[in-house]
Amino acid sequence: MAKRKKVDEYRTFQQDWTDEFAFVERAGSAVCLICSDKIASMKRSNIKRHFDTRHAAFASKYPAGDSRKKACQELLSRVEASQQQLCVWTQQGDGNSASFAAALAIVKNGKPFTDGGFAKSFMLVANELYANFSDKDKIIKQIKDMPLSARTVHATQVKDINASQFFSLALDELTDVSNLSQFSVIARYVAGDTIREESLAFAKEKNLPMDKLVSVCTDGAPCMVGKNRGFVALLREHEKRRILSFHCILHQEALCAQMCGEQLGEVMSLVVRVVNFIVARALNDRQFKALLDEVGNSYPGLLLHSNVRWFSKGKVLSRFAACLTDTELADTEWLLKFYYLVDMTGHLNHLNVKMQGVGNTILSLQQAVFAFENRLELFIADIEIGRLLHFEKLAEFKDACIASDPDRHLHLQQLAGFISNLLQ
Repeated sequence: MAKRKKVDEYRTFQQDWTDEFAFVERAGSAVCLICSDKIASMKRSNIKRHFDTRHAAFASKYPAGDSRKKACQELLSRVEASQQQLCVWTQQGDGNSASFAAALAIVKNGKPFTDGGFAKSFMLVANELYANFSDKDKIIKQIKDMPLSARTVHATQVKDINASQFFSLALDELTDVSNLSQFSVIARYVAGDTIREESLAFAKEKNLPMDKLVSVCTDGAPCMVGKNRGFVALLREHEKRRILSFHCILHQEALCAQMCGEQLGEVMSLVVRVVNFIVARALNDRQFKALLDEVGNSYPGLLLHSNVRWFSKGKVLSRFAACLTDTELADTEWLLKFYYLVDMTGHLNHLNVKMQGVGNTILSLQQAVFAFENRLELFIADIEIGRLLHFEKLAEFKDACIASDPDRHLHLQQLAGFISNLLQ
């Protein structure tokens, strides 16, 4: 049997892949403009598989045609602009090149940029390493002149914000497990033809042009939107002018998702108590993991619930449901509400993920919310008819109940009422 001949056409990068799959050629490899992953094999099938599996959201947001071509060209222009700026920056001296290499190493190890100062001080302390070098003083001077502080990273951000015509701020405040208040500030501004979002320290310390601030988006906490002593009120008083204030739509969606009603709240409360009883005690946790291993469950254990993490409720319920298949419970009504809650929290988590990401506008977020409201109407009809096409776990539980007792009647109408309350 003759070997298949490799055609060179299918082993070289094709220019139309840039507009179709958001890929470019770099050093003999195909590089994705969205996630920067490399595809070593220059095959259309490999590139298409990567695009379809890893960037399905991008493909649905920008269908094939002019809209996707325009989006890919914008990505390409951003990458080329950043590479050009990087080349100019690194050509300014070896100190900048070393600073970039050190910052890259810090990011790869998951450390903050403030650790750059510690690394620099450590290199200066170890003078004995350069004692036998004839150019010891030159080496030490190069280390001292190397820009490695966190302020160097943020200096470019402040420069770009000052150059922009307007900018807006997004503020989020929370308290961590150590009872320490955490406050984050994110600035959105226009740099050239692109909209950038950068995390900043406090605005006064950064000498930001507050006269260019047009709006503030908060999480809706009283300390942010208080009428007299809230952050927005104090900011307006300080600037002596009107500043637009918005409540983050992501926080609104998360708050709405928590309004599950008294009956479903009791289900969630019971699940949390059971999970805490097992996971918070070492002996119970080990015994439960041994039980899961004995029955051949693919999960290593349960997940603790955290109110701070928006996805925690859905993930805890999903893992609990996966482990629940190896146990038997007799309360059918409770299980009916439980499996409904598992599927519904999964839909809400999917909506939350869809609304996140850099570059989203209020129009795209509002469109996602309106689309989900229309889906809720579809969910109500789906439950009333009894098809349960959009409730996978609930449908499996219903089929199992009917298989064990064909005459059993499940009260699905109350579940439709839960969705109606969420829609209101």
